[in-house]
This record gives sequence, C-alpha cells and structure tokens, in this order.
Amino acid sequence: MRIAIASDHAAVSLKRELRDWLREEGHEVADLGTDSDASVDYPDYGAAIGRALADGSADRGIALCGSGIGIMIAANRNPAVRCALVSEPLSAELARSHNDANAIALGARLVGPEMARACVRAFLSTDFLGGRHAARVAKLKEPA
Repeated sequence: MRIAIASDHAAVSLKRELRDWLREEGHEVADLGTDSDASVDYPDYGAAIGRALADGSADRGIALCGSGIGIMIAANRNPAVRCALVSEPLSAELARSHNDANAIALGARLVGPEMARACVRAFLSTDFLGGRHAARVAKLKEPA
C-alpha cells in the first residue's frame, strides 16, 4: 500500500519509527516531513497529507503532531480527506469500517510507539463496510 506520513516537530520521532516499521512491513512510504525537532507549523504537514491523498500519490495517510488534533484539522481542510483522530485500535478500525477514513491522526504526546503501531495496523487492515454507511459517507462529500 502507498502511505503518506507526515508530522510536526513534536512527533518526528514517532513518525520515523512508524515510517521504518511500515517499510519493513512492505509498504511504500512517502515521508512528507518534517525531518527535525526544530519548531514547524502542523498545518503545513496536514496539508501535505491532503495533497498526497487528493492527487492519488498515496492510498492512505498518517498524520502526527503532539496531540493529533491540529494536524487532523489541517488534513481535513482538503475535501479529498477523511482523517480521524485515533488513540487505540478500535477507533482506527471504526474509522475505516464505518467512515471510510483514508487517513488517521495520532498524538505523539498521548500515544506511545507500540499503541501507535497497533492503531496503524488496525487502520490498514480494515475495509470499509459500505452498506448503510455508504450513504452517510456520501453526505460528507456534500457542501455543508
């Protein structure tokens, strides 16, 4: 699977761990930055995830910042993105199966590497159920 991953400075260490692990698992991973712990603005990296999903260069996105909240909001500004903030595997699974999420956000200050891997694993291995959920997801594409 083609996965775009990005973080701000607060989550660069977790991003590197997840990136390397995903590559070991056989995924094609595009690291969209940042590359150091020097302060950066999370909206820039959320937007990068959005662009990768919108232009089709990534199938799924993983967005990381200190809490996961800011970068999730930034990614969701792109209409092609359905990014869910997750903190444990069940929320990642439900984001995929019920909401057809194409990205997840994680907070590096709230979720450790082992839990982050469990969330990513659930996110990547779960299919959208469709059915009654499809009409609801279609409404998300309509103007508010």
